[in-house]
Amino acid sequence: MSRLLPSDPVKRGRVKLALLLALFALPLIAAWTAYVSGWLPGGKANYGTLLSPRLLEDPAIAALRGKWVLVQIDRAACDAHCERKLYYMRQVRRAQGRQMGRVERLWIVTDAAAPAPALLAAIEGTHLARLGDRLAAAFPAERASTEHIYLVDPLGNLILRFPRDPNPSKMVKDLERLLKYSGFG
Repeated sequence: MSRLLPSDPVKRGRVKLALLLALFALPLIAAWTAYVSGWLPGGKANYGTLLSPRLLEDPAIAALRGKWVLVQIDRAACDAHCERKLYYMRQVRRAQGRQMGRVERLWIVTDAAAPAPALLAAIEGTHLARLGDRLAAAFPAERASTEHIYLVDPLGNLILRFPRDPNPSKMVKDLERLLKYSGFG
């Protein structure tokens, strides 16, 4: 290293100072370049898709105000995908441990048929409601609202939509984060 530096002590000091300034200026230059180019750090904090909050004015939702509500929309003749969503909702709620009492589950049935008694026994504690036309329009979906699990906040606002085949452990993390930082519900 001493071969690269000049032999004159004054010049050597100036080179060291310039190298030191460059070392401290480099992160600032990189940050400014990233800001100007519009680069954002990768990843997002939440797994589910954040929705523009919309108040759900329905008696079934209003009855559960004050709680976080996992909502599923499906027919009474529940297929394998429907049953898997109901199972995930139950498990995600149970995974909250002591906070489990702050979370409710709601199955909105889209037809006039009655769900199978064996299924109702398996999802004990899940609230049932019938889908009204006004309520159906409130649930945005990529293709169909029956593909998703939704989350409603304690004030009755629809705020989050999980993908078609959700990862339950990521759903648990989203809900844990919400319960941790939420002072209500």
